[in-house]
Amino acid sequence: MTSVVVGAGAWGTALADLIARGGQPAVLWAREEDVVADVNSHHLNTRFLNGVTLSPALTATTDLADAVFAAETITFVAPSHVLRAVVRSAAHAVRRDAVLIVATKGIERESFALMTDIVAEELPGRAVVALSGPSFAAEVAMRQPTAVVAASRDVEAALRAQQLFSSREFRVYTQRDVTGVELGGALKNVMAVATGVLDGLGLGFNPRAALITRGLAEMTRLGVALGAEARTFAGLAGMGDLVLTCTGSLSRNRTVGVEIGQGRPIEDVLHARETVAEGVITTQSAHALALSRGVEMPIVSAMHRILFEAMPPRDAIAELMARALRAESD
Repeated sequence: MTSVVVGAGAWGTALADLIARGGQPAVLWAREEDVVADVNSHHLNTRFLNGVTLSPALTATTDLADAVFAAETITFVAPSHVLRAVVRSAAHAVRRDAVLIVATKGIERESFALMTDIVAEELPGRAVVALSGPSFAAEVAMRQPTAVVAASRDVEAALRAQQLFSSREFRVYTQRDVTGVELGGALKNVMAVATGVLDGLGLGFNPRAALITRGLAEMTRLGVALGAEARTFAGLAGMGDLVLTCTGSLSRNRTVGVEIGQGRPIEDVLHARETVAEGVITTQSAHALALSRGVEMPIVSAMHRILFEAMPPRDAIAELMARALRAESD
């Protein structure tokens, strides 16, 4: 079985390496010619996953159509804001029986579509799986024990994804709640930026615990409104990923929040980074989606004001704390 990973950032590279180490032919597609040369010549991706030696069985290419032409499984890991364009450009070459796995996390800004929805729209008639959960790419590549979720309405497709990625160090669970798994993976990035803001302001562990807990409540509230199961948010793709991304030093989103909390303008923070902090993009789409559905998400709203309406972070926190008192379960 030939497997292709589309997107050679840290996470895409780690997943492609995981497949190759499992003994299956794996191809990694990248836009960047230097990344392809590095993978093929030195078994490295110095640009996006520095310090990790990749499997010699992993090859890379810049030719997307050629890469996906014979692939039985295709894992999409392109950034959320370009995913649709990337999938559309490959559509003519994708097999009708290919299983499509989506490891990108986010909500499309214009349509509010989840990432599996985008792939299903651009490549109709094929099984689609969401892969999500608490997983820093560097730790996966270094074979640290990790557990994630493969969610699909097609049970056989979820099992294919489970078998493709599972190893002694990487455990994959299956389930059917695609909406819950995807929203958990997307919204936790917003909460991670918010947690970083608290840390950048020099606040303590009490506010961090409050933010993570109430952030989970917001994520669940929106998820249920969109048809997800509440219990999904207590699992790996919800609470698991939320805790990791809000507390781990390897979190890009938390790091962006720290710099914002320290007073750096958001434009400067993002301009200095080559990798994408999905939480900033998702803040816009999640805020608009919540408003359109009449779902109250005060932390997301506060982050929107900080990131896009120039509200000072301390003022946003004071506003959150001054909200009307209520029962915790509301």
